[in-house]
Amino acid sequence: MDQIAIIGFLAALCSTTSFAPQVWRIIRTRDTSAISARMYGITVVGFLLWLVYGVLRMEWPLILTNGICLAFSAFILAMKLLPQRSKEAVAEKLAP
Repeated sequence: MDQIAIIGFLAALCSTTSFAPQVWRIIRTRDTSAISARMYGITVVGFLLWLVYGVLRMEWPLILTNGICLAFSAFILAMKLLPQRSKEAVAEKLAP
């Protein structure tokens, strides 16, 4: 693996794992009060567009990375927008 591929791999790893702590915190606490719905709405649209771009260019690193980031950010946005009762039900099913 060359240096450029290693940099790309590390960037993808950082991007995809950066959402995991927030997802885990939401599942654990069921609290989304400090999260901006507008910011996550824009983030979801951005990852969706990057995913479409990757699919159109058939570039698997873009497809995989942005697909994972889209899933995490969409989950965070959905949990932000759900009523508390639904948020509790989702978190209960996902919590270990």
